[in-house]
Amino acid sequence: MTELNTKADIVVGVDGSDESFAALKWALEEASLSGQSVNAVFGWTHSWDMGAEPDSDEAWAKIRHDIANELREWVERATTGIDFDPANLKLTSVKASGTTALLQIGHDAQQIVVGRRSLGRVARWFLGSLSASLAEEAEVPVTVVRLTGGEEESVTDAIANALTPGDEPVHYEQPEPETEPNVRPVVVGVDGSETSRRAFDFALEEARLHHRPLHVMFCWQLRDLGVVPGYENAVPPVEVGQRRAEEILNGLMAKAVIPDGVSVTANAFHIRASKGLIAASRYASHLVVGSRGLSGLDAHFLGSVSRQIVNFAECTVTVVH
Repeated sequence: MTELNTKADIVVGVDGSDESFAALKWALEEASLSGQSVNAVFGWTHSWDMGAEPDSDEAWAKIRHDIANELREWVERATTGIDFDPANLKLTSVKASGTTALLQIGHDAQQIVVGRRSLGRVARWFLGSLSASLAEEAEVPVTVVRLTGGEEESVTDAIANALTPGDEPVHYEQPEPETEPNVRPVVVGVDGSETSRRAFDFALEEARLHHRPLHVMFCWQLRDLGVVPGYENAVPPVEVGQRRAEEILNGLMAKAVIPDGVSVTANAFHIRASKGLIAASRYASHLVVGSRGLSGLDAHFLGSVSRQIVNFAECTVTVVH
């Protein structure tokens, strides 16, 4: 069994599921562009389907050997078609829960990557929501890769059929955005906090690596703007709040260092952060947010807001700490 201090730039959780396979491919593709190293981590407990509990050192050794072989097979499949240097890849299998293994091994990584589970899927080593737990507990950026299709669409069909009169089967198809997937922007949510500045820097690098435009979003409500000049003792109208939000956003943009070749646009929207960013994720290739902030991404972010964004965004999400 590999020690827990194995280091890499990108630590990705794998367990043989389709979701974790998507996360592994994403991590390898990211590393192929950035030159980073990858550690593919399989955290397992005896609840994993492996029969009766071993009763000898030899039996445990066989289980570890079988798991290591399976991990190699997953990685070999994932690297197909990706220009990735095998010298930059590490494989780690460890007897620990998925969250514990990734938090320990990824403590000093540049990011941790996991797949987002489909609705209703029983996770063998994901007790609860691994992606949401990691986004809350990790001290490094956590990227949650969304696998399109699958069980969520089946559940949506079941809901549509249950609520539609008649016996004819109904298939719900959500309209696709007009923007082609290969030109969708990276989107980052900002609010002026130090954490959101780090999220902005992370998003800039993603946009540069993938040759995509970057869209900066400041989702605001009146309480997020502080004291608006001229309305110290009154509630400002929404249009005044919008102007104030745009002033804050323009101040943030004036301090940003934009890499050459990255196209950046910025907008302020009068909407709750979770609702606005989830809506934006439908038109984005990658959504980046800070874990704490001054507005909608505040101390409550590590509760309901983070879980909403991680669980309901329609693209890959990175939570930056």
